Amino acid sequence: MPAGDLPIWKGRSTRAGEFMSTATLSEGSGQQARESQWAVETHGLTKRFGENVAVNGVELLIPRGCAFGYLGPNGAGKTTLIRVLLGLTHADAGTMSLLGYAVPRHRDAALARVGAIVDEPRFHGHLTGRQNLQLLAAARERAARDRIDPSLERVGILHRADDRVSKYSMGMRQRLGVAACLIGDPQLLILDEPMNGLDPAGMQDMREMILSLVAEGRTVVLSSHLLDEVERTCDAVAIVDRGNVIRQGPISELLAGASLVLEVDCSDPDRARALVAATAIGAADGAEATVEPTGLGVTLPAGTGLDVVAEVNRVLVDGGISVYRLQVVQASLESWFLQVTSRLGESP
Repeated sequence: MPAGDLPIWKGRSTRAGEFMSTATLSEGSGQQARESQWAVETHGLTKRFGENVAVNGVELLIPRGCAFGYLGPNGAGKTTLIRVLLGLTHADAGTMSLLGYAVPRHRDAALARVGAIVDEPRFHGHLTGRQNLQLLAAARERAARDRIDPSLERVGILHRADDRVSKYSMGMRQRLGVAACLIGDPQLLILDEPMNGLDPAGMQDMREMILSLVAEGRTVVLSSHLLDEVERTCDAVAIVDRGNVIRQGPISELLAGASLVLEVDCSDPDRARALVAATAIGAADGAEATVEPTGLGVTLPAGTGLDVVAEVNRVLVDGGISVYRLQVVQASLESWFLQVTSRLGESP
């Protein structure tokens, strides 16, 4: 998909975790929100800081009811885009909407249905986790107070709810931040690096919780640089670099355009590499045979059929190489990301 192309898809905050109640909507804006299929929609969204363009004409469509990864290296503009969407900083150009509500025109109404963690969750350290949530719930509808304990239980820290937040680890503050989002019963959660500070068991818990929220029909947007976790959690992604969305779409469709790797365990990897390199397979654009610690690795272009795999096996056997194992390895999101960004780096 060319850079910038759109995929084909069938309470107000002053700091992270603090929200205000909804504003009154006109009938027209409410109808628009109900009809919109997008949880997040932006067109030409741009944010500059002096000469630096942090968000550069971003076209983004995030469907409702999915887990969506917003990926890129540190400094790529991920957090800035979130801050623009939430109205924490103004956009210089473009349009945007959340859950069908135009922002900033209906910002209060939209954010009443949004939970967000931006940067690191901030709480009063001298208060307990429960007391912090009680303060946040006081600014919301009465039902928010009844969601405090269920939210703490859902993120796995109900047993520490009456400890001061100053005693919490970074991972526990991350969990408390998600609980602060959940007391508002949001339809859209925007989480900035939610896996930060979590150990492997905590990351698995967070992943399962996100998937359970999506199963309820909510939309969860994860801004992250942890590609492996995003691949395990998300249905679709957008890749951002230097403020530009360079690819976006369902992960399965994006990886369908990635090269394949053929792993070959054989008797003589060095001679096997030379045999494959001398064939039309090895000379094809995008193909490469390398000797790996585990044997021979053959990178094949996207769309390569199984007949080519069979031909590699025939060439090696005819050349007197004993083949013990031959396996096609599908590209991971991380390997695909490296392929895409390396090609961008080579472009003038």
